[in-house]
Amino acid sequence: MKLGKLGILTFIATITATVLFAASEPKKIDEDSLGLRKVDLMSEEKAAPAETKYGTSQPMSGYKIERAYQNAPPMIPHDVEGLLEITPNNNACMGCHEPAVAESMGATPIPKSHYIDFRPKNIVKDGNFIKEVDNMKNETSIKPIDTMSNARYNCTTCHAPQSTGDLAVENTFEANYTREDGKNHSTWDEVLTDDLDTVKKK
Repeated sequence: MKLGKLGILTFIATITATVLFAASEPKKIDEDSLGLRKVDLMSEEKAAPAETKYGTSQPMSGYKIERAYQNAPPMIPHDVEGLLEITPNNNACMGCHEPAVAESMGATPIPKSHYIDFRPKNIVKDGNFIKEVDNMKNETSIKPIDTMSNARYNCTTCHAPQSTGDLAVENTFEANYTREDGKNHSTWDEVLTDDLDTVKKK
């Protein structure tokens, strides 16, 4: 059977389209590789995470957890049984971490950054609301104070115990500290205004 020119062109076009379609067909992805667990997604056999196990080191044992990054809130390295919860009338953390006693207790002292008031003192005078700072001028209020700021009083807002359970996924994060002692010391009070254009003067 002879093919005319049109038939030959049609045949070539069909073959070309078939080859291109086959080449462009996406590779199939095994559903077992989609989740973090890398197992059958339809099975719940390995769905439960590892049991959470908090450290049992006692306070004043000297054990510390390196910070994850520069000025990261340090993790609580010791058992907190009986030390929580924190209430307006009771903060057991202060008993060891208050700067005046921390060294003698072998504890990390509360840093200077917790003794700074960042809250502007706005007032109402003669029926007018007067702001201490002008936010439109990128002003801020930073005042050193003698007592710990109430904004920092609830320690467990930022600080938490560290679980020692097995990781479902390997953590490959590597810390990059901006100071040599960044693993164990805070320098935030020294650099907190570095990125501000204007700082409210006293």
